[in-house]
Amino acid sequence: MTSQPSRRGEPEAPDPLPIPVVDNHTHLDISREGHEVTVADLGPVLAAAATVGVDRVVQVGCDVAGAEFAVAAAEAHPAVLAGVAIHPNEAPGLAEAGALDGAIARIEELARHPRTRVVGETGLDYYRTGPDGVPAQQESFRRHIEMATRLDRTLQVHDRDSHDDVLRILAEEGASERTVMHCFSGDVEMATECVRRGYHLSFAGTVTFKNAKGLRDALSVVPLGQVLVETDAPYLTPHPWRGASNSPMLVPLTVRAMASVLGVAVPTLCEAVSDNAERLYGPW
Repeated sequence: MTSQPSRRGEPEAPDPLPIPVVDNHTHLDISREGHEVTVADLGPVLAAAATVGVDRVVQVGCDVAGAEFAVAAAEAHPAVLAGVAIHPNEAPGLAEAGALDGAIARIEELARHPRTRVVGETGLDYYRTGPDGVPAQQESFRRHIEMATRLDRTLQVHDRDSHDDVLRILAEEGASERTVMHCFSGDVEMATECVRRGYHLSFAGTVTFKNAKGLRDALSVVPLGQVLVETDAPYLTPHPWRGASNSPMLVPLTVRAMASVLGVAVPTLCEAVSDNAERLYGPW
């Protein structure tokens, strides 16, 4: 049995993928060790990813500062496109301070940038937010959905312990098929409903965890034309490096696990993931 590496372990590069793919959702501005990250620091990270067949990423900002970083990164690095939004966990505090309107207005300015192709991650998170924060989260979510539709951007959705309300609000607001369920965490029933609506489902390193049979079952019902892969780096590092900091370089581990679940060859899945991302976001 392979022992789990420590949180301080330095993951090794996996075998390269045969066809390049996209890391659909990453946070390269965040360091789990608390180090400040600059746009210039992304060069080596992106180069390491490219050597194993991960040649494009979507850098996602979760607040105004993070969104500004994402746009700057997309301007500086051809391999990067930007996603911008107010994360649901940020919305209640901003609303309480009377600052949610201004934050969303700034997000819209950044969403209009030609290198920004995503409004997100937006959505709902009932894990950390109590009942008092739900109205602000839902208001922010609805406004982001409307923004994505109006600006012709792909929507990336965060959903934690809020499946029913997420699906309800997406339907009420008429979200388009260019909706991505980021780091999908639902069951087979939810996956089937998302597929029926034409949404895309993005899977992170969690699908490789030994205790994630339910998530693998959900993946098994997703057609190749609606599947994506992501890191959510620096979090959710795939097996066998769970506990270490994640990076786009480790996407091949998740891709190979997903191909096994779907019963397809790795090149077939790589081609589908790349095509789906280009269809959703346009050319890098």
